[in-house]
Amino acid sequence: MLRPIVAGLSLLSLACTAALPARAADVDETFFKTVFGRWTGPGEIVAGKYKGTKFVCDLAGLQPAKAVGMALDGSCRVGMFSQPMNATFTKGGTSYKGTFLDGSGGKGLDIVSGDVSGNKVVVGLDRKQLKGAMVARLEEKNKLMITISVQVAGELVPVIGMTLKRDESIKKASLAD
Repeated sequence: MLRPIVAGLSLLSLACTAALPARAADVDETFFKTVFGRWTGPGEIVAGKYKGTKFVCDLAGLQPAKAVGMALDGSCRVGMFSQPMNATFTKGGTSYKGTFLDGSGGKGLDIVSGDVSGNKVVVGLDRKQLKGAMVARLEEKNKLMITISVQVAGELVPVIGMTLKRDESIKKASLAD
């Protein structure tokens, strides 16, 4: 039952854009600084075989040491079953690269692209023939909306939606700490 969640969350990567101006790194850094910390909340599989399955996640948004990007670490659970969740993506040149779980070489996904624009990040996901994207949008200072979509017949179809709230007891987390 957790496998669809893992597959969907693996799609936590989204579409990218072309080369960005040098000051875009500042915009990216500013965005990531606003989403570091602990995030918790519900999610639901909204399409596919496990449509309607609800789950709850507890994730820490961490700052990678000496890199622009983000690392997520935590777990999601369905009932009494819990699944570890982790992802890391960092800027390399004009886009982002990284992995969800153990990457496409294992049971996870590769993060193959990314773009930060205003209050959201979009990353591209890839696993063999499976292509998708994740959009994470900061709706309010303490509310993060995440949509994971997969490509079906040339269109991105949402498969997972999550609404996470910031845990105010943790202000900043860093992998270097």
